[in-house]
Amino acid sequence: MRMFLIALSIIITGGKQLYAQQSDTWSKILAPAQTQQTFSSKLHTSLFDNLGIQRAYHFGDASGKYYLVLCESRNEIKEGDTINHKIKAFLLHDKGNGTPEKFAELNDFINSHDRQNGAETSIWFWTKFCELEDLDKDGHIDPLIVYGTKGINGLDDGRIKIMLYHNKQKIAIRIQNGILDDERNIRIDDAFYKLPIPAQQHIRQLMHTLSEKDLVIYPTGYEKAMDKKQLQID
Repeated sequence: MRMFLIALSIIITGGKQLYAQQSDTWSKILAPAQTQQTFSSKLHTSLFDNLGIQRAYHFGDASGKYYLVLCESRNEIKEGDTINHKIKAFLLHDKGNGTPEKFAELNDFINSHDRQNGAETSIWFWTKFCELEDLDKDGHIDPLIVYGTKGINGLDDGRIKIMLYHNKQKIAIRIQNGILDDERNIRIDDAFYKLPIPAQQHIRQLMHTLSEKDLVIYPTGYEKAMDKKQLQID
C-alpha cells in the first residue's frame, strides 16, 4: 500500500510539473492600436523596411517574452485584393525596455523561386495557419509561419512555404503547386526529420489541412516519401 501511495504521489507531482511547464507558455494577437503603440515609426523605418504590419503577436515561454511581426509590402489594391510583392517576418526579443531586439528574420518576394515554374503575381502570409504553440511540450513556443503566392493561374501554380522555428533553428518545407503533375514538388529541410515526433506530426497534419481546403495539390505518394524521409519529392 505504501509503495502504491509513493508511486501515486510521483505521478501526481509529475503531472503538476508538466501542467505548470505547459501553462508557462502564452500568446496573443495584438490589436491594431496595440501594434501601433508597441512599434515606433523608427522601428518601421530601421527594421521593418517601411512595410505594413499585417499582424503582430506577443508571446512568452520559459525563456522570456517575444514578438512575432508579419509585414507585407501592400503595393496595390486590385479587384478588392491587396497585392504584395514582398514580405518579411521578424522574431523579436521583448526585453521590457521599449526596444525589441531582433533574433530572426524571414524574407521572400514574388518570383524568388525558379522562374521556369511561371511568374507570380502576389505573396502573403496565411495567418489562419500561423501558430505560436509549444509543439513538443518542452516549455518553449515553436513559432510556425505559413505563407503562399499566386501565379498566373492563381493558387494552382503558386507556392507555399511552411516555416518552423524550433530552438531558434529555421526549418522549412517548400511546396510548389502546378497545373500538371510534373510541375508539383516538395522540398524538405533535413532538419525536419530530426524534430521531435509531435512537431513532425503537427506539421504533417497541417499539410493535410491545406490539401483538404484545396489550397495545395501534392505530388502523388508524398506521404510515403515523407515516411522514407525524402528531402525532394516530385
